Amino acid sequence: MQQQNLYLGIDVGTSGVRTAVIDDSGTVISSASTAMEAPIQIDHRPCQDANIWWQATRDCLLKQSQQLQMTGWHMCDIAAISVDATSGTLLLVDADLNPLTPGYMYNSGNFFAEAEQIARIAPENSIAQGPGSGLARLLFLQKQGLIGSAAHAMHQADWIAAKLMSVGGFSDETNVLKMGFDVVQRRWPDWFSSCGVRSALLPDVKPVGDPFGVVSRQSITDFGFRKRTQIIAGTTDSNAAFLASGASKIGEGVTSLGTTLAIKLLSDAPVTDPSRGVYSHRIKDMWLPGGASNTGGGVLLNYFTTEQMQDMQQQLNPSSPTRLNYYPLPKPGERFPISDPAFAPRLTPRPACDVTFFQGLLEGISEIEKSGYAALADLGAAKLQKIYTAGGGAKNSAWTRIRAAKLGVPILEALSSDAAVGTARIAAGLV
Repeated sequence: MQQQNLYLGIDVGTSGVRTAVIDDSGTVISSASTAMEAPIQIDHRPCQDANIWWQATRDCLLKQSQQLQMTGWHMCDIAAISVDATSGTLLLVDADLNPLTPGYMYNSGNFFAEAEQIARIAPENSIAQGPGSGLARLLFLQKQGLIGSAAHAMHQADWIAAKLMSVGGFSDETNVLKMGFDVVQRRWPDWFSSCGVRSALLPDVKPVGDPFGVVSRQSITDFGFRKRTQIIAGTTDSNAAFLASGASKIGEGVTSLGTTLAIKLLSDAPVTDPSRGVYSHRIKDMWLPGGASNTGGGVLLNYFTTEQMQDMQQQLNPSSPTRLNYYPLPKPGERFPISDPAFAPRLTPRPACDVTFFQGLLEGISEIEKSGYAALADLGAAKLQKIYTAGGGAKNSAWTRIRAAKLGVPILEALSSDAAVGTARIAAGLV
């Protein structure tokens, strides 16, 4: 019946798996989701059994098959698959892809001995520095007495892709960034061997969108994929959410207005500032620098309920700025565009009118957003041309007008904030 192909994106998070299927034009055909057990703590470090990821992925794919059939499609119509997952989550596996360690999650840290080992060898500005880096996590895993049987160090997305192929040893250029991979030269750095890294564990790194291989016979049997369905190099979850937004050209940015404020910008040049957490992912031959501030919806919820803010939205007057000059933070400390752990919030004077106070907070957050994009430009990133907005704040039309006036560029609501959709776009070659 249908003549076009379909493309599947798999998004593996900490609490569940989501899938999305799109057609050649990027239209979402169907989606599915499955919850999974929360991470546990091992020595105060968040970890998960990787088998939980695979079981949730299997369950989600079977649900996805049912969803597709309801629309007249089938899993055999899927031409390519891509996977995204949490950034930096890492485990060791044997040659048959059996997990030898728990998956140490993206937010596991306190690898202080390993960080000292890295600091003695690595360049000072390397993103692999620090007790929470992917490389520190790898050095820790190497010490677990499993090196004799370990064949691969794999990120969460790597392992799910490998399970679909029954072949391991691959990763993409975004998942390996925090492990220290040189995305400019596209190779593992020379100093790795001096740092104690066992090179045989390192994956063969592919650019985002390049093929890893094809699905295995077992995947064809289990899920109904066609023969030769390709597995395409994916990305991290935050990059996938960016790609779901609709941003696709140099100078287009995505602002996530959630509990905190996060920005990313497609650029023709990489930029970095380790002191402010600014680094650049590589998406094909474009770059994706970004930063995250501690401001955002969390500050607003310190003063107003969601219902109160919805009511006040209609009373805001974007054409008449309050000039309150706030720097809204939930507590002292800022990461970006200012790097200062003691930086104090600026939230006074508070006017008697709640609506005026609310508008002043929105103006302050918008000014931080403007400063964030300006900071990226000062570091050498592309000039901002357009912004897509994701998160709860995208629904506030008055806030959008405030932001557009400050930033001086068109501001659109993101087409989607579903990382599975962004990853499906990678599989479809729409990035």
